[in-house]
Amino acid sequence: MTAAANHPWGRVDADGNVYVRTSDGERLIGQWPGGDPAEAMSLYVRRYEGLEVEVDLLEKRLETGTLTPDDAAKAVTKAREQVTDAQAMGDLDSLLTRLDALQPAIDQQREERKVARAAKTAETLVVKTRIVDDAEKLAASDDWRHGADQLRALLDEWKALPRLDRKSDDTLWHRFSSARTTYTRRRKSHFGEQATQRDAAQSVKEKLIAEAEELSTSTDWGQTAGRYRDLMTQWKNAGSAPRNVEDKLWKRFRAAQDVFFTAREEENNKLDAEFEANAEVKMAILADAEALLPITDLDAARRAWHDIADRWEAAGKVPRGRIKELEGRLRTVEQAIREANDEKWKRSDPEKSARADDMISKLEKAIDDAKAALAKAEASGDARKVKDLQENLASRESFLEMARKAASDFS
Repeated sequence: MTAAANHPWGRVDADGNVYVRTSDGERLIGQWPGGDPAEAMSLYVRRYEGLEVEVDLLEKRLETGTLTPDDAAKAVTKAREQVTDAQAMGDLDSLLTRLDALQPAIDQQREERKVARAAKTAETLVVKTRIVDDAEKLAASDDWRHGADQLRALLDEWKALPRLDRKSDDTLWHRFSSARTTYTRRRKSHFGEQATQRDAAQSVKEKLIAEAEELSTSTDWGQTAGRYRDLMTQWKNAGSAPRNVEDKLWKRFRAAQDVFFTAREEENNKLDAEFEANAEVKMAILADAEALLPITDLDAARRAWHDIADRWEAAGKVPRGRIKELEGRLRTVEQAIREANDEKWKRSDPEKSARADDMISKLEKAIDDAKAALAKAEASGDARKVKDLQENLASRESFLEMARKAASDFS
């Protein structure tokens, strides 16, 4: 018979039966017939230690949050089953107590995750609603250049978000999808119309080019230059042709104009060279004209001016670059003669001269009357009246002198 062996949490009897002690009493967990009881006990203790390690690990994983509450609950249930029926020797009741103590933590984590999910759902709802609102604004806009890229960015943002409840998510997605469809349809229609307009613009510009090229050899400089201005206005009003031909069309149109305007410039340069001699003649005429300034003898200046004007016209055209200078200097002399003539007319104005003469006559009569009254007052010895009449006479004589001076300006 084998000797028995004891352990704080179990024993091995003489028949090799292995028992574990729990709060419910002893439970047979195995047999070790004919073997060393100490070896049997060591085996079952190691099994307990393994269970203890599992419980330790489960506690740490729950504490660090590496397990979801549901996975933790499943792991606790599984561990409880293993401990309850374990063929191991140790304080199995303490392991069960530790497993029971995990349930409040699991419940707390489950509630925290529920709150977090609710907050995340609310946040997702706000973000998805904003995405839909932005998409609907784009759908109603005419931002054809950036709108498509913005809608793609909104779609990528949507895909990165978690789903809401089915009804809410489907409703928002339907609005988002409808906005994208509406924008795409409007954008396609816009570019279709634009393509039609560009084709029409190309046709118009090709006709303008044909006319411009035909006019490029014209020597009717003035009328043709005006027609080119009209063609340019029509070109701008025609709009843009397709991008792959717009630059080519413009180069042809511009080249035709360059041919004409280059030829006109060459012709004008030839004329300017011919007109340079005329400019020298007009410089000499200007010297005679400017010698009249300042105007001291208006009649002589007017007679000289008629001769100068005739000689000026007879001298002919001058180079374009000198027209403003020469004409400006001649106009200065002409203006001086005109102003001198106006000033003379003002001085000889018949109406003003008549008014001045009338004023002098009235003042002379008033002075004669005042002298007669003064003589009478002196004869009567009225000193006060004599004084008043003397002051009155002096005033009238002063006015008469001023009137005569003014009248001399009209003579």
